[in-house]
Amino acid sequence: MSDAPAPLEGLRVLDVSTILAGPLCCQILGDYGADVVKIEHPRGGDNMRGHGRSKDGVPLWWKEIGRNKRTVALDLKAPRGGEVFRRLAATADVVVENFRPGTLERWGIGPDVLMAENPGLVVARLTGFGQTGPYSSRAGFGTLAEAMSGFAAATGEADGPPTLPAFGLADSICGIAASSAVLMALRHRDATGRGQVVDLSILEPLMTAVGPGPTVYQQLGEVAQRHGNRSTNNAPRNAYRTSDDKWVAISTSAQRIAERVMELVGHPEVIDEPWFATGAGRAEHVDLLDDHVGSWIAARDRESVLTAFTEAGAAIAPVYDARDLTEDPHVRETQMLVEVDDVDLGPVLQHNVMWRMSESPGRIRFTGRDIGQDTDEVLSELGYAAEDITALKDEEVVR
Repeated sequence: MSDAPAPLEGLRVLDVSTILAGPLCCQILGDYGADVVKIEHPRGGDNMRGHGRSKDGVPLWWKEIGRNKRTVALDLKAPRGGEVFRRLAATADVVVENFRPGTLERWGIGPDVLMAENPGLVVARLTGFGQTGPYSSRAGFGTLAEAMSGFAAATGEADGPPTLPAFGLADSICGIAASSAVLMALRHRDATGRGQVVDLSILEPLMTAVGPGPTVYQQLGEVAQRHGNRSTNNAPRNAYRTSDDKWVAISTSAQRIAERVMELVGHPEVIDEPWFATGAGRAEHVDLLDDHVGSWIAARDRESVLTAFTEAGAAIAPVYDARDLTEDPHVRETQMLVEVDDVDLGPVLQHNVMWRMSESPGRIRFTGRDIGQDTDEVLSELGYAAEDITALKDEEVVR
């Protein structure tokens, strides 16, 4: 592993967010060197600690989403808690929060107060629907964004219900987008000396990911329908079952790939059909193409199908579950998953940092920590004496 400094070393980020977008944003920033200080309520902490599976009472997801973050247990509602937070924010470059709009202002620690003391501060506010508008005061969860963004309406079988993802899709996309937004705001700060407020909803990034449906509706009056695993832009494109009861997915977005697939499955005659020359034309004949491809795949086991497609230069991938991922040779060799030492679990397998950088790589320094594990250390850095910290603990302002 390179000893070069990570790209965000020297930046301090205060993570004052919970489930899931804000914590993921701060995880990414921490992975690339930022000193992330996780602020949690002394009683209970971030609800992410209770999300997902646990082993012997140890929350597994927290070990990843909380990694590279020092933890401070601090009651922001308490007047003295607000005082501690203002002192922390005065030393920070970024604050990431996801309370409902107006909450920090009610506690006397809104962006106006924080930026008056630290004009270069970037305050990223991640909410369900943004800081303004008729929905701004509503509770915001990823499921609501997945429903409203067009994702659910476009996902699922044609004769089935709208389908929600089985994981935090909207939150995750928002968290990744937020890390980019924070870096843009820091770039502006470096150029001008001025911080700013970043207003990002969970809804908007997923709307962008779903695609140009509003534009199509505005221009053509059309609303996309559900097509299962098929695409209206090209064919064949689907998930197909193999003879050993496994699944593969293929894509033919490129014309030459579509031709190779049909040659491979023994139906080169369709290539000469006028409709085969475009993705839209092939999509109009999807039943025929799916029958040709699906029957060929169904007669073979997955390994044989993967080998044949790869040798033919056609695009294919196995449909993986978590076990398949951990055993895949490419995932292992490129270290998409890595083992990290953890005080509770020993070696624990986690997703690696999200991208590789040749000169300033990120890394996992430590896994998610206990609530308030670093309170004393961080407050000492702010100049609090040991007796002051003890007094704050006695008042249950910190833990």
